[in-house]
Amino acid sequence: MIRPRKMKQIELTVLERDVNALISFLGRKGVMQFSSNHEDELPLDEAQAKQQDAARARDEALYQGIQGQLEKLQTAAAYLGIELPPEPEETSCFPGPCEDALLEEIRTTLTAVRGQEQRLSQEQGQIEITLKEARTFSDFNAPFSALDQSSYLTLRIGRLDPKEQAGLQESLANRAVLVSLGEDRVVAAASRKGRFALDSELKKHSFIPITLPEGYHQIPPDLLINLERRFEEVVQERQNLEARKRRLRNDYGPKLQALAGSYGLAAIAAQLKRKLVVSKNVYMLTGWVPADTLGHLVAELEQCTDGRVAVRAFNPDEIATVKEGKEKVPVSLKHGAFVQSFEGVVFSYGAPLYGTIDPTPFVAVFFTLLFGIMFGDVGQGFVLLLLGILTGKRCIQALAAFRHYSTPLIAVGIASMLMGFLSGSFFAHEEVLVAPTQKVLGFFMGLTGQTGEPPERILHLMPEADNIEKLFYFFGFTLAVGIVFISIGLWVNIINQITLKKYEKAFFSKTGVTGVLLFWYALFIAVRCLLGGYVAWFDVLALMIPGFCIFFGPVIWRLIAKERPLLSEGLLVFIMEGFVEILETVSTYISNTVSFLRVGAFALSHGVLSFIVFTLSGMVSQIAGGSLFAFIIMLVGNMVIILLEGMIVAIQVVRLQYYEFFSKFFTETGVEFSPFRFRREVKL
Repeated sequence: MIRPRKMKQIELTVLERDVNALISFLGRKGVMQFSSNHEDELPLDEAQAKQQDAARARDEALYQGIQGQLEKLQTAAAYLGIELPPEPEETSCFPGPCEDALLEEIRTTLTAVRGQEQRLSQEQGQIEITLKEARTFSDFNAPFSALDQSSYLTLRIGRLDPKEQAGLQESLANRAVLVSLGEDRVVAAASRKGRFALDSELKKHSFIPITLPEGYHQIPPDLLINLERRFEEVVQERQNLEARKRRLRNDYGPKLQALAGSYGLAAIAAQLKRKLVVSKNVYMLTGWVPADTLGHLVAELEQCTDGRVAVRAFNPDEIATVKEGKEKVPVSLKHGAFVQSFEGVVFSYGAPLYGTIDPTPFVAVFFTLLFGIMFGDVGQGFVLLLLGILTGKRCIQALAAFRHYSTPLIAVGIASMLMGFLSGSFFAHEEVLVAPTQKVLGFFMGLTGQTGEPPERILHLMPEADNIEKLFYFFGFTLAVGIVFISIGLWVNIINQITLKKYEKAFFSKTGVTGVLLFWYALFIAVRCLLGGYVAWFDVLALMIPGFCIFFGPVIWRLIAKERPLLSEGLLVFIMEGFVEILETVSTYISNTVSFLRVGAFALSHGVLSFIVFTLSGMVSQIAGGSLFAFIIMLVGNMVIILLEGMIVAIQVVRLQYYEFFSKFFTETGVEFSPFRFRREVKL
């Protein structure tokens, strides 16, 4: 298609009971781009306004509730190390009471496990500190009372009802360690700064201190033994807890992923409903769809809602916001596989305006042609072709990220192979294709009745004394390709401006009809002079006429359109703008045309680089073990050419597209058609 697809704006009116099913259908199909609602244009009486406010409050509460559920879900998944899907799956459905109950069950279980894990971690840390201090003073030969006062430890030995011991340890948490010495005897150990908290908790749990004998020395041996035993128990409990977490991960993993799809779907619907036109129990969705899909879409919508949907369709020229310039019609392109693969080049610069010419087919053809000219080698082109085929294979997961480059790689690979056959290069080797080339040329020479030895190659890019003239012809060919490319861009702009009814730019601008005439006639003079002609007086006149129209274009158009005053910005500004426009027109056309000499220059540099690799491999092949070194040079040299020069050539082609083609008509960009799909952010 030479123009973007025709678009329609549709209004879908649906009951509250069906809105979730409708949103789910649209999210999976990806056929409708939502537009800004126009509720401010809808006249509402007081009762309708209250109904709308109540519906909005309901939708806001629903959205906040789903966000809360999603936070619980994400917290649970993060704790178990489970990766959730970024968007709903095809099988995802809206959550109900069963999903809510399952999520609450998972959350409760994991909260208990997390609490136990934190408690054990704290207890293990406190035991480690206590053990370290206790071992430090275990052989300290001093009365226990002195030890208690001078060490970093606070020790309390006494009696405590076994039933109270668990509660005391829980209340102490990580501030102290309680070690049982058998029956009702315990030792409580804490740091010096924690002694007041320890004494306070002991008092609450009816702890009875034991008075040690006068002169009692060192830390009780049972304390170290029981501390070490408790430390081992805590480590084992933590290992058991980790095993339980692994079992929970295996058990809850699929359930959490399914819940993520359900709540993700609900979140998208809730987020969208907050932005829709809504009454008490009716929603209205407004958006753009390609016109050629409308009939089938309406049938599917009716099936989805059992006929409970009202659909109204409008042409773009019937939409007030479009006519006023407040809203742009989104642009959807429809191409075959080859042209479609180059849409990214166009959209990376900007989307064409709706109703204007689609430049993608021209981009596809000239990108392939220019790349092939600059990167001519049968073997290296075959590598690109092979990469294109492999990236297109869905079974190769490692190349899945490059799948959208598959068709362009195939196209430029074939173009490079054709150019490589013309220049006689095969993996930088200049002799492999000599025999096939001579056979082909000999066949055509026989058809035309020519005699003699066929040349070794059709196009010889290496600069030598006997082929300088042919190189000039080759550079002339690249300039001719550039002139055609620039001219297409100019005529695309002219047609676009006429379509948009911007006639001044279409006829009296540097990229309009007058600019094209100036450009073409200047080229005609240049070609005529190269062929032995000269510049005549009428040539100057022929160049002055379009130049005059460009200089006085604004005045001429205001005169035709009967607009006053003719010099809207004054005489001085008009003269300055006119001279600048003329200078810019001349310099732009010269620079744009000369830019295409780089195509020939890169083709020449590619040939020179291949010649260097071929020559080096031939030189080292004469020494001992030279065959191996020659192979390494050929391998490394070709890898450098394919990777480095291939990337440079691609960049240069894109640059030519941007500056010498797109700049001619992309004076204003449109909006790319971006249909609603399942994603976290909804664009309205």
